[in-house]
Amino acid sequence: MDREGTAHRPYRIRQRIQENPKTISLVLDGSVACAPGQFAMLWLPGIDEKPFSIAGRDPLAFAISRVGPFSAALQALHPGDTLWARGPFGRGFTATPGNTLLVGGGYGAAPLAFLASALRAECPRIRIEAALGARSSADLLFAERFDALGVPVRVATEDGSRGSAGLVTDVVASRLAAGEISRVRACGPEGMLEAVGRLCESAGLDAELSFEAYMRCGVGLCGACEHQGRLVCLDGPVFVKTAALEKSSLFSHHRVT
Repeated sequence: MDREGTAHRPYRIRQRIQENPKTISLVLDGSVACAPGQFAMLWLPGIDEKPFSIAGRDPLAFAISRVGPFSAALQALHPGDTLWARGPFGRGFTATPGNTLLVGGGYGAAPLAFLASALRAECPRIRIEAALGARSSADLLFAERFDALGVPVRVATEDGSRGSAGLVTDVVASRLAAGEISRVRACGPEGMLEAVGRLCESAGLDAELSFEAYMRCGVGLCGACEHQGRLVCLDGPVFVKTAALEKSSLFSHHRVT
């Protein structure tokens, strides 16, 4: 992508992968230097432009869940079609020493699978496990990717069709109570993130929470992505909630000004 992240660049779609009934992955014919948790603005001329978490950097990839007209248009693309993108934007996840729990709700698992892959490559001594939540087994995303990385996965589905019946936050509470986790990284619905943040606060643990927000620009101009007095596109999408006094980042944070 453009170094400053502000210019659109056209990519050809190399591969379209059906991940579950509602979600596909689009793999593009290019790469980008970014941290897990950063996002890009995807654009289809004459249709719309919206932010999506980066699900892979080499090759560049995005997970697209069908939630509205624009995501439906993206899902209609096929290998050889053109997709425009600009970025990367925002602040991604960091990595600090200690056993790390990755918590994904729904399609929030996509940037966490990218994070798990980066952690395995860049800091292999960190112990990683994942907790994934979904409404049903059909909605579960990327569990096999964590398995392939050797990351133990605990699954919770609301209907009990796979893993334990209930919410992924129940799994988080159980793992924190076991006293084996020192770092938590999470991405998913806001209610889940708030609950994870409270659990980590009670346990005195570091948490990084990746929030979604509607935005038009991605660079702090429109103000549409304000979240509790901060802009998701600049100050997030990953926000730190921690009791620790010091953190050493193993990933570079990119901020566009």
